Amino acid sequence: MSKGWSANDIVDLTGRTAVVTGGNSGIGLITCRELARHGARVVLACRTESKGEAAVAEIRSALGPADDEAEIEVRCLDLASLESVREFAEGLTADLPEGLDLLINNAGVMAPPHLLTADGFELQFGTNHLGHFALTGRLFDALKRKPGARVVTVSSIAARMGKIDFDDLQGERGYRRWPAYGQSKLANLIFALDFQMLLGATDLDVKSMAAHPGIAATNLTSAGNDLDSGLMGLLSKPFLRLNDLMIAQDAEHGALPSLRAATDPSLAGGSYIGPDGRGERRGDPVIVAPRKMAFNREVADRLWQVSTDLTGVEYDFGEPA
Repeated sequence: MSKGWSANDIVDLTGRTAVVTGGNSGIGLITCRELARHGARVVLACRTESKGEAAVAEIRSALGPADDEAEIEVRCLDLASLESVREFAEGLTADLPEGLDLLINNAGVMAPPHLLTADGFELQFGTNHLGHFALTGRLFDALKRKPGARVVTVSSIAARMGKIDFDDLQGERGYRRWPAYGQSKLANLIFALDFQMLLGATDLDVKSMAAHPGIAATNLTSAGNDLDSGLMGLLSKPFLRLNDLMIAQDAEHGALPSLRAATDPSLAGGSYIGPDGRGERRGDPVIVAPRKMAFNREVADRLWQVSTDLTGVEYDFGEPA
């Protein structure tokens, strides 16, 4: 049996700059650690600076003295606030006149009660999708300035149960936490693939990729103990602990799809990377097939327009400024 793709297969990233949202914990932290290990300058985009600094200390400890020169920094970003997204993007762009090589849209919230973002959006749709849509758009010019730049948007196997309810995107008529989560992660996947289609019609040297970690036993899944019945009940913390050999994989393996999507030079734009095991719950990172809904042109066009209208962020597909 051939050996599957691992973090050891990451190419030399010296001279490249990467931004990882939610880089302070779970698969985001592992992603940051491995990017730094392979030479990238890594920016942890975190809501809480103290948690980000603790993550940096953990990463440096894991890398050891051989990587004392690793460039790792924390910048505050709250994806549930469009103002925070704007401030983060403007500050980063000003500090990176040469451009940005890699953006990994990793952060997310899963199955909270019905809460709203600072801008009045349902928290999951507003954070997981709209926050990343706005961030990517505001960093797009910096990405365009770097040949071979990539955007990786992290979706979920929960996208399979997702439906974009344009008549009630914010859950005002009746909020159900798991359908709302599925909607947000399907929106992530549709955005990643639609962004690549739009890029493909230009001469820009930027790729949009998608990834999902399978079922990974991280703090994100642990946060959802009060679960509805059905498929997503598999994500409860007790279930993961009792069945980790059967179902869940750890954050180390859960990060591999994102890392491969971000660094594998052989991948075409629009690739979707996930585990190769049964049900894509765990396993080695390979190209997987998105559900057909992700290619629905009418839904994709409408989602892009709605996202533009709600965030006020327009994408400029012309040459970089």
